[in-house]
Amino acid sequence: MDFFDLLTMIGGLALFLYGMHLLSEGLEKLSGGRLERVLENLTNNRLKAVLLGAGVTAVIQSSSATTVMVVGFVNSGIMKLSQAIGIIMGANVGTTITSWLLSLTGIEGDNFFLQLVKPTSFSPVLAVIGVIFIMFLKNGRKRDLGAILVGFAILMTGMDTMSSAMKPLSGVPWFTGMFTMFTNPILGLLVGALVTAVIQSSSASVGILQALCMGGGISYAAAVPIILGQNIGTCATAMMSGVGASKNARRASIVHLLFNVIGTVIFMAAFYSLNAFLRFDFMEEAADSAGIALVHTGFNVLATLVLLPFANLLERLSLIIIKPDEEEERQARENELFAKMDERFLNTPSFALEQVNSYVLKMAELTKESLNTATYNLFVYDKKSAGDVEQMENLVDRYDDEISGYLVKLSSRNLSEPDSRKLNMLLHSVGDLERISDHAMNLVHCASVMNKKEQHFSEKAAEELKVFSQAVRDIVETSVHVFEMDDAEAAKSIEPFEEAIDILQKEMKKRHMKRLRKGKCTAEMGFVLSDITNNYERIADHCSNLAINVMQMHEDDTHAHEYVDNLDKGAGSAFDTMLQAHLKRYELPGKAAKE
Repeated sequence: MDFFDLLTMIGGLALFLYGMHLLSEGLEKLSGGRLERVLENLTNNRLKAVLLGAGVTAVIQSSSATTVMVVGFVNSGIMKLSQAIGIIMGANVGTTITSWLLSLTGIEGDNFFLQLVKPTSFSPVLAVIGVIFIMFLKNGRKRDLGAILVGFAILMTGMDTMSSAMKPLSGVPWFTGMFTMFTNPILGLLVGALVTAVIQSSSASVGILQALCMGGGISYAAAVPIILGQNIGTCATAMMSGVGASKNARRASIVHLLFNVIGTVIFMAAFYSLNAFLRFDFMEEAADSAGIALVHTGFNVLATLVLLPFANLLERLSLIIIKPDEEEERQARENELFAKMDERFLNTPSFALEQVNSYVLKMAELTKESLNTATYNLFVYDKKSAGDVEQMENLVDRYDDEISGYLVKLSSRNLSEPDSRKLNMLLHSVGDLERISDHAMNLVHCASVMNKKEQHFSEKAAEELKVFSQAVRDIVETSVHVFEMDDAEAAKSIEPFEEAIDILQKEMKKRHMKRLRKGKCTAEMGFVLSDITNNYERIADHCSNLAINVMQMHEDDTHAHEYVDNLDKGAGSAFDTMLQAHLKRYELPGKAAKE
């Protein structure tokens, strides 16, 4: 191997890593949840996952390619780490088909059909199709598919380039002599791992060993540990595919390594212990191609059978090696948080609805806390609490997604009329709560802008804003209480409260314009104040919607809307009495602005 072969190998590595990135990115864009569901159905059972991995690898004749694709799936979020483990185990079994074919067709493997199913044979065709999709089609999904095909082709080209750069070593006497120079099983294992890691293919490494066996110079005693080492060496490709990938993708490659290392340790301990007592006579015999294939297959099948029941342990070990960060731990807590919305409960709609209702109540409390923290930051900015609002907003979004998805599934079941109304009420309410949380995040953004620019409201503007902020916090508090208590009568008090906030907003704007004309406030701070009051007004609108949602559950839709549209707002009416009470309670300090 000369300097130029080294450059070629580095270039192949670069292509491999870029192809991996392009493949993951394209899969993430294209999937839209569909591929995830297909893979989930195929891999929700570990035995199915093993069979899938074995089948795919037997067809493409590369466990490295299968494992790299799995790492790509995990990296793009399409596949969970727990689902990937079974496929990785199956890939180790599937790759043994190559050694059986080579035992029949020879090391060159020049059989047309054998060559046709190799990734390096069909990947150029995929590259051409992919380029056509990218360059000549306007459909976004087809262009994403094109990116996947091109990414796969580049990845395979990179793997082939690396292997080709190392191929001359297979004809170098000192290199092939490494297969036979060690009689110690541990050293033989290390040699098998090192050689396979260098040439990036356990199939090729096993093939070389089979070719050397044709001369009759290698005994089973020398061949067995080398074969075991070859299974460890093939993990190098998957480990490289994890470079720059997500933590879960790196864990998938670690699981591949752990599976082979632990399997090898168990196999060697059991095999050589038995040999010490039973003295296997065949160990001193010359190995042949079929024998090599048998040992290769036997090890991988036995390792899979032994370790498959302990797949969860492998996953936990990978989590110990690559520890979760705060974001992953938060995500795990959230996943556990939504465990009560189990799909099995859908068969009992009333019970499922109660589970959802409990989550909506938690979402409402979280939304209220988010708003209270956001309004605090408008007056005393705190980076940590501002970050807390962002985390709460993300969690509220998660509540919205999980609850809405579950309710949509529940809506297809046979619901009673009361349950159907409650479902509609909850579905609309989570949308309003999510929007309130969005507006709270907008308020934090306003606070952050003022903090960065070191801007402050005038003393009078700050006093007015505190009163307005309190009114908005109170309407949210009242609306959430009405929602939690399912009090349709109390819900009628929200509409005059919302109108009082509309009047307060208009008064705030008038007062700001008056200060602006007198030069007591800047136009820039006016924009910030307008942004804040607009968000407050929209929060009040969503509180009104929450109240209407509660009323709709107890009355038909038309009646609930008619109540709002036909309210008697005249002087002395119940509405006007409540409105005036709110305006008095939240009267802005100082003199009112004149028209």
